[in-house]
Amino acid sequence: MNTGIHMLRTGLGVAFLALFSSLLSAAPAPAETQEYTAGKDYEVINPPQPTTDPSKVEVLEFFWYGCPHCYHFEPDLNAWLKTKPDNVVFIRQPAVFNERWAAHAKMFYTAEALGVLDKLHPQFYEAIQVKKLALASEDEQAKFFTEHGVTKDAFQKAYKSFAVDAKMRQAEGMGARYGISGTPTLVVNGKYRVSGSLAKSYPNMIAITNYLIAKESGKPAK
Repeated sequence: MNTGIHMLRTGLGVAFLALFSSLLSAAPAPAETQEYTAGKDYEVINPPQPTTDPSKVEVLEFFWYGCPHCYHFEPDLNAWLKTKPDNVVFIRQPAVFNERWAAHAKMFYTAEALGVLDKLHPQFYEAIQVKKLALASEDEQAKFFTEHGVTKDAFQKAYKSFAVDAKMRQAEGMGARYGISGTPTLVVNGKYRVSGSLAKSYPNMIAITNYLIAKESGKPAK
């Protein structure tokens, strides 16, 4: 587990992450024609991991609702989602490093099973990052869901469903398979990792991702 993740547990770590996030956000956008280098700007995943649709370019975002970086990355990511190439499939992938991360991953999959993920995804971030709610227990999550229009019975059925359990079992092994050590991290087509530690800014994470998408699409980067 890397230093960034460990520091989330301390007051000093939170202050550092807030400052680092502001620096990432304030960094200038990279030139669109810039070339990027493996090992310097992004990492190669070895062995490459399978994707959901070989006819598309898959982009995974490994994230955690308790991660300030992920919260501050959301505006850049959402802006990119509105303009991403048509051949790109985007998938949010909750990272699971410990029990707290697992609790938030289960909350994500429960919302997905209930068909309310698009509505609640930003609300989860606001609750945890702004309102400082833990949302780490079943009772806390049940209360939150009912406050946002989901009946307690529907929540419990989804929360304890086989489908959600299966997604959780899959998620628990994803981080190791993709070599994820922190969040947010973008994975392009199962082959490349794009992280803030190498990219240095949120706009640069997007630019590098676009470069790798073009590379995988057999097109020149724009």
